Amino acid sequence: MNDDTRGPGPARPAPPPRAGRAPKAAKSEQTRTLILETALRLFQERGYDRTTMRAIAQEAGVSVGNAYYYFSSKEHLVQGFYDRLAAEHEAAVRPVLAGDGDLAVRIRDALLTWLDVAEPYHPFATQFFKNAADPESPLSPFSEESAAARDAVVSIHARVLHGSGTKVAPELAEQLPHLMWLMHMGLVLFWVYDRSDGTERSRRLVERTAPLVARAVALSRFRVLRPLVRQLHGVLEEFLPGAAAGRGVTPASTPAPRA
Repeated sequence: MNDDTRGPGPARPAPPPRAGRAPKAAKSEQTRTLILETALRLFQERGYDRTTMRAIAQEAGVSVGNAYYYFSSKEHLVQGFYDRLAAEHEAAVRPVLAGDGDLAVRIRDALLTWLDVAEPYHPFATQFFKNAADPESPLSPFSEESAAARDAVVSIHARVLHGSGTKVAPELAEQLPHLMWLMHMGLVLFWVYDRSDGTERSRRLVERTAPLVARAVALSRFRVLRPLVRQLHGVLEEFLPGAAAGRGVTPASTPAPRA
C-alpha cells in the first residue's frame, strides 16, 4: 500500500565539517610567523641590505618558493613587521582608550604604550629607517604600501581624541587624527636615534609634549583662531596621506567628535 500521508522520515544528521581546515590555516599562520621572525632576527644580525630572501628561507627551514609565497619581497617582510607592530599596539592600548577622558593623559599613555611595544625592536630599528627615509621606497610611512599600518595608527589616535572630553573645531575633526599620526611619526624618528637607557629621552619627550598637543587641540575650537584653523585644515587635506578622504579616521564604533 502506498502511504502518501506519511511525513518525511527522520532527518539525516548533517555531515560533519571537513576536518583539517582549521589546523591547515593555523599551520599556515605559524609558517608565516616563523618566516617573519627569522627575517627580523637576520635583519638585526646581518643588516637589512645584506639579508636575502634565500638566507631567510634557509634559516627558517622552508623553501625559497614558500618564503616568496608568504612574502613577495623583503619589503613585504618589513610591511609585515609594520602590521605586527600596529596590531600589538592596538591590543596594548585598549585599556588607555577605555580609561581616563583627559586628552593629555590619553595622548601620553597611548604613545608610552607604543614605546613599550616597540622596545624589543629598537636595536635594529635603524636598519629599516635607512630605507624608509627614501621617498621612493615602499617602506616609507607615506607610501601606498604602508597604508594599512598607517591607517591602523590613525584609527588609534582617532579613538584617543574622540574618547576624550575635549571639544575640537568641527573643521578639524577628521584631520586631527592624521596630524596626531604625524606627531607619532616624529616620535618614531626621535626614538630610532635615541640611545639613552631604556629610551628614557623618548619617554620624557612624550611626557612634555602630550599636554602641549592637548592644549592646542582644545584651543582650536575658539572663534579667534578659526582663520588659522581653516588654513591648517587646507594644509592637512592637501599634504597628509589619506587625510582628504578621511580614510581610517573614525571607526564605526567610535562616537562622533564633540562639536
